[in-house]
Amino acid sequence: MDILDVLLTPSAFAATLRMAIPLLLVSLGGLLTKQAGIENIGLEGLMLIGCFSGFTINYYTSSWMMGLIGAMVCTILCALLFGVFVISLRAHEIVAGVALNVLGTGLTTYLLRAIFGVKGSFTDPRVMSIPEVKLEFLKEVPWLYNIVSGQSILLYISIIILILLQYMLYSTRFGYYIRASGENERALASAGVSVARIRYITLLLHGALCGLGGAFLSTGYLTQYVEKMSAGRGYIAMAAIAFGMAMPKRVLGSVLLFAFVQSLSNRLQICGYPSYFTDMIPYFITVVVLAATSYQSEKKRGRPA
Repeated sequence: MDILDVLLTPSAFAATLRMAIPLLLVSLGGLLTKQAGIENIGLEGLMLIGCFSGFTINYYTSSWMMGLIGAMVCTILCALLFGVFVISLRAHEIVAGVALNVLGTGLTTYLLRAIFGVKGSFTDPRVMSIPEVKLEFLKEVPWLYNIVSGQSILLYISIIILILLQYMLYSTRFGYYIRASGENERALASAGVSVARIRYITLLLHGALCGLGGAFLSTGYLTQYVEKMSAGRGYIAMAAIAFGMAMPKRVLGSVLLFAFVQSLSNRLQICGYPSYFTDMIPYFITVVVLAATSYQSEKKRGRPA
Protein backbone atom coordinates (compact mmCIF):
# COMPACT_ATOMS: atom_id res chain seq x y z
CA MET A 1 0.00 0.00 0.00
CA ASP A 2 1.36 3.42 -1.02
CA ILE A 3 2.01 5.58 2.03
CA LEU A 4 0.36 8.59 0.35
CA ASP A 5 -2.80 6.53 -0.16
CA VAL A 6 -2.93 6.11 3.60
CA LEU A 7 -1.96 9.61 4.70
CA LEU A 8 -3.60 11.92 2.15
CA THR A 9 -7.16 10.67 2.43
CA PRO A 10 -10.36 12.27 3.77
CA SER A 11 -10.31 9.86 6.73
CA ALA A 12 -6.80 11.05 7.65
CA PHE A 13 -7.89 14.69 7.68
CA ALA A 14 -11.08 13.77 9.56
CA ALA A 15 -8.92 12.06 12.20
CA THR A 16 -6.77 15.20 12.38
CA LEU A 17 -9.83 17.31 13.23
CA ARG A 18 -10.96 14.83 15.90
CA MET A 19 -7.53 14.84 17.51
CA ALA A 20 -7.37 18.63 17.33
CA ILE A 21 -10.46 19.15 19.51
CA PRO A 22 -8.94 18.46 22.97
CA LEU A 23 -5.63 20.08 22.02
CA LEU A 24 -7.38 23.23 20.79
CA LEU A 25 -9.61 23.61 23.85
CA VAL A 26 -6.75 23.12 26.31
CA SER A 27 -4.42 25.35 24.26
CA LEU A 28 -6.99 28.15 24.24
CA GLY A 29 -7.25 27.88 28.00
CA GLY A 30 -3.48 27.88 28.34
CA LEU A 31 -2.96 30.91 26.11
CA LEU A 32 -5.34 32.92 28.30
CA THR A 33 -3.20 32.42 31.38
CA LYS A 34 -0.07 32.97 29.30
CA GLN A 35 -1.44 36.32 28.12
CA ALA A 36 -2.33 37.18 31.73
CA GLY A 37 1.23 36.55 32.90
CA ILE A 38 0.75 33.09 34.46
CA GLU A 39 2.72 30.11 33.18
CA ASN A 40 0.60 27.09 34.11
CA ILE A 41 2.39 23.86 33.24
CA GLY A 42 -0.38 21.89 34.97
CA LEU A 43 -2.44 21.45 31.78
CA GLU A 44 -1.85 17.70 31.82
CA GLY A 45 -3.25 17.39 35.34
CA LEU A 46 -6.28 19.54 34.55
CA MET A 47 -7.00 17.43 31.46
CA LEU A 48 -6.90 14.23 33.51
CA ILE A 49 -9.25 15.70 36.11
CA GLY A 50 -11.59 16.79 33.30
CA CYS A 51 -11.42 13.30 31.76
CA PHE A 52 -12.32 11.52 34.96
CA SER A 53 -14.90 13.94 36.36
CA GLY A 54 -16.68 14.27 33.00
CA PHE A 55 -16.82 10.49 32.59
CA THR A 56 -17.96 9.86 36.18
CA ILE A 57 -20.74 12.45 36.17
CA ASN A 58 -21.85 11.24 32.73
CA TYR A 59 -21.95 7.69 34.14
CA TYR A 60 -24.17 8.64 37.10
CA THR A 61 -26.49 10.99 35.17
CA SER A 62 -26.47 9.30 31.72
CA SER A 63 -26.16 12.81 30.29
CA TRP A 64 -23.25 13.98 28.15
CA MET A 65 -24.16 17.60 28.86
CA MET A 66 -24.07 17.10 32.63
CA GLY A 67 -20.74 15.37 32.15
CA LEU A 68 -19.32 18.41 30.36
CA ILE A 69 -20.70 20.81 32.97
CA GLY A 70 -19.39 18.65 35.82
CA ALA A 71 -15.94 18.43 34.21
CA MET A 72 -15.80 22.22 33.84
CA VAL A 73 -16.83 22.76 37.48
CA CYS A 74 -14.16 20.36 38.76
CA THR A 75 -11.37 21.83 36.65
CA ILE A 76 -12.43 25.38 37.48
CA LEU A 77 -12.10 24.55 41.19
CA CYS A 78 -8.64 23.06 40.61
CA ALA A 79 -7.58 26.06 38.51
CA LEU A 80 -8.78 28.44 41.22
CA LEU A 81 -6.87 26.42 43.82
CA PHE A 82 -3.80 26.83 41.65
CA GLY A 83 -4.60 30.56 41.56
CA VAL A 84 -4.77 30.78 45.36
CA PHE A 85 -1.23 29.45 45.63
CA VAL A 86 0.23 31.39 42.70
CA ILE A 87 -1.66 34.72 42.91
CA SER A 88 -2.56 35.10 46.57
CA LEU A 89 0.21 33.15 48.30
CA ARG A 90 2.91 34.00 45.71
CA ALA A 91 4.01 30.37 45.29
CA HIS A 92 6.32 29.56 42.38
CA GLU A 93 4.04 28.89 39.40
CA ILE A 94 6.24 26.10 37.98
CA VAL A 95 6.23 24.24 41.29
CA ALA A 96 2.45 24.72 41.60
CA GLY A 97 1.98 23.48 38.04
CA VAL A 98 4.00 20.34 38.72
CA ALA A 99 1.92 19.76 41.85
CA LEU A 100 -1.24 20.09 39.76
CA ASN A 101 0.04 17.44 37.35
CA VAL A 102 0.89 15.09 40.21
CA LEU A 103 -2.52 15.74 41.80
CA GLY A 104 -4.32 14.96 38.55
CA THR A 105 -2.45 11.70 38.01
CA GLY A 106 -2.65 10.45 41.58
CA LEU A 107 -6.21 11.54 42.34
CA THR A 108 -7.75 10.07 39.18
CA THR A 109 -5.86 6.78 39.62
CA TYR A 110 -7.09 6.49 43.22
CA LEU A 111 -10.69 7.47 42.43
CA LEU A 112 -10.91 4.97 39.55
CA ARG A 113 -10.25 2.19 42.05
CA ALA A 114 -12.35 3.73 44.84
CA ILE A 115 -15.46 4.48 42.75
CA PHE A 116 -15.47 1.82 40.05
CA GLY A 117 -13.36 -0.84 41.73
CA VAL A 118 -11.16 -1.47 38.69
CA LYS A 119 -7.62 -0.79 37.54
CA GLY A 120 -6.49 0.48 34.16
CA SER A 121 -9.77 1.33 32.43
CA PHE A 122 -13.53 1.31 32.82
CA THR A 123 -16.45 1.53 30.40
CA ASP A 124 -20.22 1.20 30.75
CA PRO A 125 -23.19 1.54 28.37
CA ARG A 126 -24.73 4.16 30.66
CA VAL A 127 -22.05 6.65 29.55
CA MET A 128 -23.53 8.81 26.78
CA SER A 129 -21.24 9.90 23.96
CA ILE A 130 -21.04 13.57 22.99
CA PRO A 131 -23.21 13.83 19.84
CA GLU A 132 -21.86 14.20 16.34
CA VAL A 133 -23.05 16.67 13.73
CA LYS A 134 -24.07 15.36 10.32
CA LEU A 135 -23.76 17.95 7.54
CA GLU A 136 -26.02 16.36 4.93
CA PHE A 137 -25.96 19.44 2.71
CA LEU A 138 -22.31 18.71 1.92
CA LYS A 139 -23.06 15.35 0.29
CA GLU A 140 -22.65 17.01 -3.08
CA VAL A 141 -18.97 17.43 -2.19
CA PRO A 142 -18.04 13.91 -1.04
CA TRP A 143 -14.40 14.67 -0.17
CA LEU A 144 -15.31 17.58 2.10
CA TYR A 145 -18.33 15.71 3.47
CA ASN A 146 -16.15 12.80 4.58
CA ILE A 147 -13.84 15.18 6.45
CA VAL A 148 -16.20 17.50 8.34
CA SER A 149 -19.47 15.57 8.60
CA GLY A 150 -19.83 13.33 11.62
CA GLN A 151 -17.47 15.38 13.76
CA SER A 152 -18.26 16.00 17.42
CA ILE A 153 -20.33 19.03 18.29
CA LEU A 154 -17.36 20.16 20.39
CA LEU A 155 -15.39 20.80 17.19
CA TYR A 156 -17.81 23.55 16.21
CA ILE A 157 -18.07 24.82 19.78
CA SER A 158 -14.27 25.08 19.97
CA ILE A 159 -14.20 27.08 16.72
CA ILE A 160 -16.79 29.47 18.14
CA ILE A 161 -14.75 29.78 21.35
CA LEU A 162 -11.64 30.53 19.27
CA ILE A 163 -13.43 33.36 17.44
CA LEU A 164 -14.81 34.77 20.70
CA LEU A 165 -11.39 34.68 22.38
CA GLN A 166 -9.77 36.38 19.40
CA TYR A 167 -12.38 39.14 19.60
CA MET A 168 -12.21 39.42 23.40
CA LEU A 169 -8.41 39.63 23.60
CA TYR A 170 -7.93 42.23 20.87
CA SER A 171 -11.23 44.15 20.68
CA THR A 172 -12.52 44.52 24.24
CA ARG A 173 -11.42 46.34 27.38
CA PHE A 174 -11.29 43.12 29.37
CA GLY A 175 -8.99 41.59 26.75
CA TYR A 176 -6.75 44.62 27.05
CA TYR A 177 -6.65 44.11 30.82
CA ILE A 178 -5.66 40.46 30.35
CA ARG A 179 -2.80 41.35 28.02
CA ALA A 180 -1.73 44.26 30.20
CA SER A 181 -1.58 42.05 33.30
CA GLY A 182 0.92 39.88 31.46
CA GLU A 183 2.93 42.64 29.78
CA ASN A 184 3.02 45.35 32.46
CA GLU A 185 1.09 44.57 35.62
CA ARG A 186 2.36 47.68 37.42
CA ALA A 187 0.92 49.95 34.75
CA LEU A 188 -2.40 48.14 34.97
CA ALA A 189 -2.45 48.41 38.76
CA SER A 190 -1.60 52.11 38.58
CA ALA A 191 -4.73 52.57 36.44
CA GLY A 192 -6.82 51.26 39.33
CA VAL A 193 -7.46 47.78 37.94
CA SER A 194 -6.99 44.76 40.21
CA VAL A 195 -4.42 42.50 38.54
CA ALA A 196 -5.33 39.65 40.90
CA ARG A 197 -9.02 39.85 39.94
CA ILE A 198 -8.22 39.79 36.24
CA ARG A 199 -5.96 36.77 36.69
CA TYR A 200 -8.54 34.90 38.77
CA ILE A 201 -11.20 35.45 36.09
CA THR A 202 -8.71 34.28 33.47
CA LEU A 203 -7.98 31.14 35.49
CA LEU A 204 -11.72 30.48 35.73
CA LEU A 205 -12.02 30.54 31.92
CA HIS A 206 -8.81 28.54 31.67
CA GLY A 207 -10.18 25.80 33.94
CA ALA A 208 -13.47 25.57 32.03
CA LEU A 209 -11.70 25.09 28.69
CA CYS A 210 -9.34 22.45 30.11
CA GLY A 211 -12.36 20.63 31.53
CA LEU A 212 -14.08 20.60 28.14
CA GLY A 213 -10.95 19.26 26.47
CA GLY A 214 -10.51 16.55 29.07
CA ALA A 215 -14.16 15.47 29.02
CA PHE A 216 -14.03 15.12 25.24
CA LEU A 217 -11.31 12.48 25.53
CA SER A 218 -13.37 10.19 27.79
CA THR A 219 -16.90 10.86 26.49
CA GLY A 220 -16.39 12.09 22.92
CA TYR A 221 -13.23 10.62 21.44
CA LEU A 222 -14.00 7.46 23.44
CA THR A 223 -16.75 6.48 25.86
CA GLN A 224 -14.23 4.93 28.21
CA TYR A 225 -11.93 6.12 30.96
CA VAL A 226 -8.34 4.89 30.81
CA GLU A 227 -5.67 5.74 33.38
CA LYS A 228 -3.46 8.63 32.25
CA MET A 229 -5.49 8.88 29.04
CA SER A 230 -4.38 12.45 28.39
CA ALA A 231 -1.13 10.77 27.26
CA GLY A 232 0.98 13.93 27.20
CA ARG A 233 -1.56 16.09 25.36
CA GLY A 234 -1.25 18.76 28.04
CA TYR A 235 2.44 19.10 27.28
CA ILE A 236 1.77 19.12 23.54
CA ALA A 237 -0.75 21.93 24.16
CA MET A 238 2.00 23.87 25.93
CA ALA A 239 4.20 23.43 22.87
CA ALA A 240 1.36 24.65 20.63
CA ILE A 241 0.97 27.75 22.81
CA ALA A 242 4.70 28.50 22.65
CA PHE A 243 4.88 27.87 18.90
CA GLY A 244 1.76 29.98 18.32
CA MET A 245 3.10 32.81 20.53
CA ALA A 246 -0.07 32.58 22.69
CA MET A 247 -2.15 34.13 19.89
CA PRO A 248 -5.44 32.34 19.04
CA LYS A 249 -5.05 32.18 15.25
CA ARG A 250 -1.44 31.01 15.42
CA VAL A 251 -2.23 28.52 18.16
CA LEU A 252 -4.92 27.04 15.90
CA GLY A 253 -2.31 26.46 13.20
CA SER A 254 0.04 24.88 15.75
CA VAL A 255 -2.71 22.61 17.06
CA LEU A 256 -3.61 21.43 13.55
CA LEU A 257 0.06 20.65 12.91
CA PHE A 258 0.38 18.56 16.07
CA ALA A 259 -2.98 16.86 15.47
CA PHE A 260 -1.92 15.93 11.94
CA VAL A 261 1.34 14.49 13.28
CA GLN A 262 -0.64 12.43 15.80
CA SER A 263 -2.90 11.18 13.02
CA LEU A 264 0.17 10.43 10.93
CA SER A 265 1.75 8.35 13.69
CA ASN A 266 -1.41 6.26 14.03
CA ARG A 267 -1.83 5.68 10.31
CA LEU A 268 1.82 4.80 9.71
CA GLN A 269 1.15 1.60 11.61
CA ILE A 270 -1.20 0.64 8.78
CA CYS A 271 1.81 0.83 6.46
CA GLY A 272 3.67 -1.67 8.60
CA TYR A 273 5.85 0.68 10.65
CA PRO A 274 6.45 -0.56 14.23
CA SER A 275 4.36 1.07 16.94
CA TYR A 276 7.39 1.94 19.10
CA PHE A 277 8.60 4.12 16.20
CA THR A 278 5.28 5.75 15.31
CA ASP A 279 4.34 6.48 18.93
CA MET A 280 7.41 8.66 19.42
CA ILE A 281 6.71 10.88 16.37
CA PRO A 282 4.33 13.41 18.06
CA TYR A 283 6.70 13.88 21.01
CA PHE A 284 9.75 14.13 18.76
CA ILE A 285 8.02 16.86 16.72
CA THR A 286 7.07 18.60 19.98
CA VAL A 287 10.71 18.71 21.10
CA VAL A 288 11.82 19.98 17.68
CA VAL A 289 9.17 22.73 17.68
CA LEU A 290 10.05 23.82 21.22
CA ALA A 291 13.75 23.93 20.32
CA ALA A 292 13.01 26.01 17.21
CA THR A 293 10.77 28.36 19.20
CA SER A 294 13.45 28.81 21.89
CA TYR A 295 16.08 29.49 19.23
CA GLN A 296 13.93 32.16 17.56
CA SER A 297 13.13 33.75 20.92
CA GLU A 298 16.79 33.99 21.93
CA LYS A 299 17.68 35.31 18.49
CA LYS A 300 15.16 38.15 18.81
CA ARG A 301 16.61 39.08 22.19
CA GLY A 302 20.04 39.32 20.66
CA ARG A 303 21.49 36.50 22.72
CA PRO A 304 23.67 33.74 21.30
CA ALA A 305 21.39 30.75 20.61
